[in-house]
Amino acid sequence: MRTTKCLGALAAAAALVLTVSPAQSQDNYPSKRLDWTIAFGPGGGNDIMSRTLISILEKYKLYPETIVAENKPGGSGAKGWGFLFAQKGNPYHVSTTSGSFITTPLQANTPWQPGSFTPVALLASDDMLLLVSKDSKIKTLAEFIAAAKAKPPSIGGIGAVNIDFIVPKLVSEKAGFTFNYVSFNKQGELITALLSNSLDAAMSNPGEVLGLLQSGDMRALAFSGKSTPAALGKVPTFAELGYDIGISLPRGLVLPPDVPKQAQDWWIATMKKVVATPEWKAYIDKQLLTENVLYGEDFRAFLQKTQGVFADILRKSGAIK
Repeated sequence: MRTTKCLGALAAAAALVLTVSPAQSQDNYPSKRLDWTIAFGPGGGNDIMSRTLISILEKYKLYPETIVAENKPGGSGAKGWGFLFAQKGNPYHVSTTSGSFITTPLQANTPWQPGSFTPVALLASDDMLLLVSKDSKIKTLAEFIAAAKAKPPSIGGIGAVNIDFIVPKLVSEKAGFTFNYVSFNKQGELITALLSNSLDAAMSNPGEVLGLLQSGDMRALAFSGKSTPAALGKVPTFAELGYDIGISLPRGLVLPPDVPKQAQDWWIATMKKVVATPEWKAYIDKQLLTENVLYGEDFRAFLQKTQGVFADILRKSGAIK
């Protein structure tokens, strides 16, 4: 009889352990190794941002366990973000976003969309400059628009389905001119075409052309972000000149779909600490990014709205079906 009672007590205790263990595991989040997926190769903008965030997390001991970063390039981010998507419900995987996070699903048959993931934070925006060469007679955006109305200009950019095309398209619709878009695969080819006057203008991320702007080989007419980075001097924004396009490319952080809300909340609170560090401020300044912070569902709404705008423009232009 006594033995039976003891066995019954042990069974009850075991059942209790099984009942509370998952809750305790969640209460202890994070308590395991973190796998950080970088959807592009080493040395690019997405890689630099990921490793900057990791170094800040490690320096300030914000993540209590080991962080393992792995580059998974392929398909303009489709491979890396596809891997993250497959980790559904697992809060120990994370990845950073970039412009391809929005554009890749528009041109490829991916099982995921930007809104499919658990949003943590938009941390910065990657915005664009409208550039002319030093030989151009055009000094301002107003002069550029006037010339464009008289004769459609050739504007170069990287990729056909990209913000390099979308920004001038939005401006042209607001200003009432047309243009011929010339797509390039490499930044060096784009720069060479502009400097040789094979193009009337070009779109580029400021970090890619800062040296050429400082040397006077190029001239920036307008910046697509909310505010102009200090390193660019007095270059006006499109919005300041009356052409508020209201879009930018998201540099942010996402978790797999359907992770526990506690994990999302933990990462949001942690990213608030990260963006307050001097190391993050230095990264923003060095990369000539626009600090643009949104958390949680506000970030998801931003992604979905931006993709909707991109899709509408690209369909109207025939770039996608």
